[in-house]
Amino acid sequence: MTQPTVLLVEDEPAQREVLAYNLEAEGFRVVPAGNGEDALVLVEEESPDIIILDWMMPELSGIEVCRRLKMRPETRGIPIIMLSARAEEVDRIRGLETGADDYVIKPYSVLELMARARAQLRRVRPSSIGAQLEFEDIRLDPETHRVYRGDKVLKLGPTEFRLLTTFMEKPGRVWSREQLLDRVWGRDIYVDTRTVDVHIGRLRKSLMQYGGEDPLRTVRGAGYALG
Repeated sequence: MTQPTVLLVEDEPAQREVLAYNLEAEGFRVVPAGNGEDALVLVEEESPDIIILDWMMPELSGIEVCRRLKMRPETRGIPIIMLSARAEEVDRIRGLETGADDYVIKPYSVLELMARARAQLRRVRPSSIGAQLEFEDIRLDPETHRVYRGDKVLKLGPTEFRLLTTFMEKPGRVWSREQLLDRVWGRDIYVDTRTVDVHIGRLRKSLMQYGGEDPLRTVRGAGYALG
C-alpha cells in the first residue's frame, strides 16, 4: 500500500517543519498547509487519511475548518486531531463537539502526538498495522498477503491485492478512478485511468474464481465500490 497521507495544517513554519519531520519518520506522507483556506483546497486534492489541524490561525480558524469538513459527507469520516493552546475544559469540549476526533494541548509531546496519529490511522486504515479485514465471506490478511473467500484461498496479483485492501477498509465508499490511482499506484507514478478499469476487471475475476456473486459495484460516472 502507498504511505498514509496526513494533511498538516499549522501557520507557524517552525512548528510545521518539526511536525512534518516527525510524521515522515513515522511513515506518513505529509501534505503541509499554512492556513485554513489552503487546507480546504488540499483536502479535495489529496484525500488525506488524517488531518492535524491547528486551532488558532488567522482569517479561517481551525475550528471553522473542522466544522466545514465535518458537515460534508465526503470529508466527514477523515479523523481530525486538533492542536490548541487553549487548555480550558470548555475549549476542549467545543473542539470535540465541532467534530474533532482528538484534542492535543500545546505545548505537547511530539511522541504523544505521533502515538495519537497512529491510533487514528489504525481506525481508518487498519491494514497499515497488519489487522485482518473482513467483508461478507471475503477475508484479507495483510501480513501473510493472503485473501480468502469462504474457505478458499484466492490468487491475486499485487495491484489487485492493494485495490481490494482499499475497498475493504471502507466498504460502501465510492472511489473514483483518480482516487484509486492515488491510493493504489501513488501520486508520483503516471498511470492512465483506463488501467484502473483493467485491474478492476482482474480483481473481479479473482474474487469470483470459485463462484459467488460479484461484490464490486460499478457506479456510473463516479467509480467503484465494494458492496
